[in-house]
Amino acid sequence: MDYELYYWPNIPGRGEFIRLALEEAGAGYIDVARSHKKGQGVQALTALLTGEDVQHPSFAPPFLRHGDLLIGQTAAILTYLGARHGLAPEDEAGRLWTHQLQLTIADLVVEAHDTHHPISSTLYYEEQKAEAQRRAAIFRTARIPKFLGWFETVLNRNPAGPHHLVGDAATYAELSLFQVIEGLRYAFPRAMARTLGEFPRVADLSCAVADRPRISAYLASPRRMAFNEHSIFRHYPELDG
Repeated sequence: MDYELYYWPNIPGRGEFIRLALEEAGAGYIDVARSHKKGQGVQALTALLTGEDVQHPSFAPPFLRHGDLLIGQTAAILTYLGARHGLAPEDEAGRLWTHQLQLTIADLVVEAHDTHHPISSTLYYEEQKAEAQRRAAIFRTARIPKFLGWFETVLNRNPAGPHHLVGDAATYAELSLFQVIEGLRYAFPRAMARTLGEFPRVADLSCAVADRPRISAYLASPRRMAFNEHSIFRHYPELDG
């Protein structure tokens, strides 16, 4: 039975973390809003968000349907996929540690988004530009190094090898960290060119994920959406210092 992924059709956003896990697992899935005729996929997504007959509605996409299950929140979806497809350890401690890593990645994603929308997501970027420049400066100089430094520590303390956050096998957390690094490179190319060199294991892990056969094939395919200025990671040169 194929998975059904529900996310907005024109942005990678948080849906991309789910796509990477599904692609690495070699799992069959339907990207509903992108697969249906124009408008129909979004209508199907909206129906599951707002339908009165949905027992467990999600607050926002992404959400995943698999049989009778409807799962929202990126970290919860990845916990489910990780257990089913070997993208998380089998032992409880390992699963919880992987989940913890994913939640920390989620914190970083929020902070990256808030560099261009520090006041409210209901306002245009141009309405909060001065605040965004101040927020982005702190993010570039303090928060990116703090997050990447923590992941560097995690990699240094994992005895299994330099390319794994958990144990000696790939997990969804590594796929997600790769996506964050790619997004930060897009949004802050100058800052990341400087900062990433301070954290060689994080940089090596990102390259190793990109070289994984299924991920490499996915990145070269039309299924992989480009970053753009309508999603989480946006490139505004004035925010890059």
